[in-house]
Amino acid sequence: QSAHRAGLRSFIRYGWRWSWRVAAFVTIFNMVSTGLSVYRNKTTIGNFASAGAFTGALFRMHLGLQGLAGGFVFGTVFGIPAGGLLMMMQKLAGETLQEKRNRERRELYEQKLAEWQSRLSVTKILGETESNIQEGPETEGARES
Repeated sequence: QSAHRAGLRSFIRYGWRWSWRVAAFVTIFNMVSTGLSVYRNKTTIGNFASAGAFTGALFRMHLGLQGLAGGFVFGTVFGIPAGGLLMMMQKLAGETLQEKRNRERRELYEQKLAEWQSRLSVTKILGETESNIQEGPETEGARES
């Protein structure tokens, strides 16, 4: 029981030290990989490898050139399986993020097109009504003479 308590105390003490680092690493990794996916308009393993390499190098930059290179390699090695796992989970879900983004973009375009066409039809109807009103007095004046 005392070993359990000691383990729990050390988990709480050292867990805090690692939790913010892991959260920062994951945040930067996801921002870079998402940014690359949006910029290139496709999701590939290379995006995740690049994001891992950048993040790993960033976190080991304070150790000098060797740390930078080691972080680069470490991030690349762990970015590839992480990206593969994420892409596989998206495929199993039935729709990848790329497909979802394209579908939402297409739906928004179709919605705006329908709205534009409905506004255009209202403009046509108003134009016809206005021309009918203007033609009305002219035809009556022609009939009287």
